[in-house]
Amino acid sequence: MNRNPSMLSSEARLPIGEPRRYLGQLCKHFQHKLPVTLEETHGCITFPGGVCTLKAPADARMLTLRLVAGDEAALGTLEDVVGRHLKRFAFREDPELHWTRAAGQSSH
Repeated sequence: MNRNPSMLSSEARLPIGEPRRYLGQLCKHFQHKLPVTLEETHGCITFPGGVCTLKAPADARMLTLRLVAGDEAALGTLEDVVGRHLKRFAFREDPELHWTRAAGQSSH
């Protein structure tokens, strides 16, 4: 849930074969330049324009990505950056990534 009314959020739920693998790849890729936390089933990447939280429960073949940003432009940029990197890492599975914005927000 979006606790700060001035923040915008977007979420993608991606059924994928190895969600924890891709969670780890995304976090490890960005940790060279950005603050990142990584646990076995969840992670967080803090970008200059917002935050990406990732969840990959051990009992599910689902990767959930949630973005939070202060404005439309930053949220759109995060959707693009995170989406492009995930597609590059998961190219064998060719994932269809669809971002869903919280109510009242336009989608990218």
